[in-house]
Amino acid sequence: MPKQRSTRDLSLIRRLIRSGKRNETLFIATGLAALALAVLTFLALFIDMLIDGSPRLTAEFFSNYASRKAEKAGILAAWVGTFTVMLVTAAVAVPLGVMSGIYLEEYAPKNRFTDLIEININNLAGVPSIVYGLLALGMFVHTFGMGASVATAGLTLALLILPVVIVATRESIRAIPGSIREAAYALGATRWQTVQHHVLPYSMPGILTGVIIGLSRAIGETAPIVIIGAVTFIAFLPGSPVQSAPPFISFDWLSAPFTAMPIQIFNWTSRPDAAFQANASAAALVLVAMTVVMNGLAIWLRYRLRRNIKW
Repeated sequence: MPKQRSTRDLSLIRRLIRSGKRNETLFIATGLAALALAVLTFLALFIDMLIDGSPRLTAEFFSNYASRKAEKAGILAAWVGTFTVMLVTAAVAVPLGVMSGIYLEEYAPKNRFTDLIEININNLAGVPSIVYGLLALGMFVHTFGMGASVATAGLTLALLILPVVIVATRESIRAIPGSIREAAYALGATRWQTVQHHVLPYSMPGILTGVIIGLSRAIGETAPIVIIGAVTFIAFLPGSPVQSAPPFISFDWLSAPFTAMPIQIFNWTSRPDAAFQANASAAALVLVAMTVVMNGLAIWLRYRLRRNIKW
């Protein structure tokens, strides 16, 4: 009897193993099919944009303003506006988000209040972008009187990606082994010295990943900047931040009207003329290239930082 029972148990184990292997193979095949479908869809859309928009990628396209004539229209105001808005967004969201993440993970006491803050941050990361546009319209445009300016757009998108940066910072810091902190404290380091010289360098690759993900989301957002009043047709650029006379630095460009690449693409795609559709495809290619460059820079920085880290 014991031998017969052990034979039945062994047969059952083999059937379970075969079933597990079949399920694993099915799961892998399903995942690969889903991945292939997503990649092929992206490639089809990208190739279609490339075919339609590549003839319009000329020097004049980058140096001309928007025009009623499709062959003379360009994206000068749009790409400059996108660059200035993202500059404000990064200048506000990155330091504020990283410092908030450091405080919540390393300094904040663990109580109900901090738990409430964590829940709200996680919830804010999933709020639709149009809600941030309505918030910015009421606070920055009407209450503070900043108008539809570069500063308003930059602050709006900074609020949009701030929860993403905070969450990424906290997760990166949380992944650092506690033994590194204990070793620093054992050698007499203060909490800030431990964070500055050990925790931050080790967590910086993950923080950079979160920052670039947030900026990549912000660069393509249309709803918030439409709500705050971004113009669809503009024939001038914001003022230069550098002057020849003292104090040599000007912040007037922060209060200038603006447009952005998503706004320009939306404007061209809403027109029935096929020539404007080609312009929209070319502008979309430029926007994709800007996003790829940002992600490529993040990958390069992450690689350099990880190579210099010695655990």
